[in-house]
Amino acid sequence: MEMERKYIKRLIGQQCKIVIEEPGENKASVVTGLVEDIDTDNGFVMIESEQGLGCVKIESIVAIKPRPIAKHQRNLIRHENHAMVGIGTLIVFVAMVLVSAIAAMVLLQTGESVKYKANEVTRETLEEVSNGINIVGLSGYADQNKTKIEYLGICVKLRAGSDNIDFNKTLIYLVQNNLTVLSLNWQNKTDNGYLYNNRSNGSIARQVSPDGVYHTLNYDTLNSVNYGLIGLRDTDYSIANSYGLGKADLAMIIIDLTDALPQTNGLLVGEEFSGRIVPEFGAEQIFIVNAPNAFHNRVIDL
Repeated sequence: MEMERKYIKRLIGQQCKIVIEEPGENKASVVTGLVEDIDTDNGFVMIESEQGLGCVKIESIVAIKPRPIAKHQRNLIRHENHAMVGIGTLIVFVAMVLVSAIAAMVLLQTGESVKYKANEVTRETLEEVSNGINIVGLSGYADQNKTKIEYLGICVKLRAGSDNIDFNKTLIYLVQNNLTVLSLNWQNKTDNGYLYNNRSNGSIARQVSPDGVYHTLNYDTLNSVNYGLIGLRDTDYSIANSYGLGKADLAMIIIDLTDALPQTNGLLVGEEFSGRIVPEFGAEQIFIVNAPNAFHNRVIDL
């Protein structure tokens, strides 16, 4: 009996074909189903068949034969076994998608930031390279005894491809025994650039005086920190009205060297100094002024 219990318990959970002989009948019946449980103490077998869940007495069982699981049932069981693994995989997949989405968003934001900075750097680099002033010529105006140059004239125009230059934001550096920084003295532009008695009342003029370039401005407005400006070619009056140097404009910067070079009150014979014109945007323009060994005329080409 113990041997029967041992082996019959092994049928639990299997599909079995059970041959049953009911008492008082001459033929046997067959039941096919899944053995759910076996109660050897009370002598019952619980079977899940197409007719439902039922019990069969062990005494009435003639034979029990396990049946192989059909292919579709094996696939169903295998899929059900994989379902739990699939849920874990799905969770990992969703987590990976979320992490990838966050990483992609960070990359996009970083890319946009880098693109914006690159555009800014490109724009500023182009401004530094293309914008600027070209010096057409340098000249000086000596005192009556022709011993020193009292005023320096710098003829300028825009370099090719440059945007307009605002003289109000353009500085001039002079380097000799000291460093002098000059800006446009636009506050003394009291006459809107017009000439009165062939001379401007301020430090800016829209045209050259008939008496000459060095007789155009009011030199009292020029000092060690301010320079003057004359429009040599200023058809739209942008130089005199808004201090802007346009593409077709030509201007003359006037510097009072008697104040800018205080140690000698001007540029003496044979001396030199260097300077830079620095606009708000763009490349600076460097120049060197060399005084000749003798001044034959008051207007000197430098």
